[in-house]
Amino acid sequence: MNLAPRLSTPYPSSQDTLTMELRQRLTPQVGTKVTQKVSVVLAQTMHLLSLSLDDLTAEVETALAQHPSLEIAPERRCPSCGRRLPAEGPCPLCHPPLGRDALEPIVFLADPADFRPPPPTPTEVEDRLLPEETFFAQSTTLAEYVLRQIAPELRPDERPIAAYLLTHLDDDGLLTLSPAEAALHTRASLRQVRQVLRLIQQADPPGVGAASPQEAMLIQLRLLAEIQHPVPPKASEAVQLGLNLLQPSRVSELARRLGIRQSEARDLLDFIRANLNPYPARAAWGDLHQGQEEPWLPHLRPDIVFSLHNGDSNGPLVVEVFAPGLRLRVNPTFRHTTAQVDDHHRAEWQQEIQQATLLLKSLRQRHHTLVRLARLLAREQRDFILRGPRHLRPMTRAAVARRLEVHESTVSRAVSHKTAQLPNGRLILLSDFFDRSLPARAALKALIASESRPLSDTQLARLLSQEMGHRIARRTVAKYRAMEGIPPAHLRQPLHKHRP
Repeated sequence: MNLAPRLSTPYPSSQDTLTMELRQRLTPQVGTKVTQKVSVVLAQTMHLLSLSLDDLTAEVETALAQHPSLEIAPERRCPSCGRRLPAEGPCPLCHPPLGRDALEPIVFLADPADFRPPPPTPTEVEDRLLPEETFFAQSTTLAEYVLRQIAPELRPDERPIAAYLLTHLDDDGLLTLSPAEAALHTRASLRQVRQVLRLIQQADPPGVGAASPQEAMLIQLRLLAEIQHPVPPKASEAVQLGLNLLQPSRVSELARRLGIRQSEARDLLDFIRANLNPYPARAAWGDLHQGQEEPWLPHLRPDIVFSLHNGDSNGPLVVEVFAPGLRLRVNPTFRHTTAQVDDHHRAEWQQEIQQATLLLKSLRQRHHTLVRLARLLAREQRDFILRGPRHLRPMTRAAVARRLEVHESTVSRAVSHKTAQLPNGRLILLSDFFDRSLPARAALKALIASESRPLSDTQLARLLSQEMGHRIARRTVAKYRAMEGIPPAHLRQPLHKHRP
């Protein structure tokens, strides 16, 4: 029985899929040429499948420039909603397939140009903060928040130094003067100033007190290493190269500068985005808290966007899979003219058309795989998509591969370097759908947010196990707490004293 989700979209047809093509039995008359052709399509599809949306867009633009036979078909728009349409077929949103289940996701390919990042509302920004972060952002300055953490460790002669340094933090948590300037104004030794500054830089938010965004990220890398969180070998070197290089569009240059493969560079960027923040305090004390989003990197266009149909939480999910090159095609005039050119040039023109056709086939198969994956995720993880990490159902790449009847490596490539936007506007990695730690981390955050007094990691581990069904060790609690940027109990103690 075929358990793979069936496409209800008009593109591509089943006979176009890579799975069907590879399952065809090659007869003796077919020979080596067709085998090689299938291998080329497979290799090209796997390459395209592993690319992020930005990288694939660049690849399509390069192909368009290199292949004279390729062109962009005239744009079609839905007369009802104005959405850009593929080369063929009706609007999948305004004219969904008839007879489908009421909660069956509406999944379709979309033009990346149609993506518009949702502006964050004050409520949405507040929801992205931990409750305790929201409270302190509203009632406590950054300087006060840090001072409460480090005060027990300061000697009397160090307190004026700490106060002076903390009053020179900007809203991003970065230090606006040098240690030498601080030493001059406080009449302390440079050694004393640096000692106090190191203490500040160990406080929450991680990276506070850094002189620059790069230094903030380097401090965070050091703190991650101290708690034995896996850190890629080239992470520090990548950060030192500068923020401008840490962009998806410059992954090739980053790989070259670091002497690593492009796939490793993409993994490195994923790690940096997930774990490092060049502006440590911006979320709670900076412009973002005022509702003015100013991301440190260009806003990522997600590969997949999940939204609610007509805003109805009881209705089906709408799933847009952004696909560059939807209107890419072989120029009909070029194809017609090929039959009329002289024999000397015909073979060259035919080879050009063949290469362009193989590229288009690989693109369709790549998009088809992502559509099937997105449909399965929307079906299986609806609660997670709508209600958050605590509702994530355990799911492995191997299990998804079996459902889609593809190899596990195909699912890994489809997930790699991809992002998804949830209905609340939050951007997540597609790999988060397979992160079994998310429910436990969400439960941990909820426990700490509701604690009347700071609980130790051992107590948190016991509560997670007994009351929430998450059997994890104390060391795992410490790891998850650090990943969420939550200080240990002895540093949370002063904060609770100031709660109303």
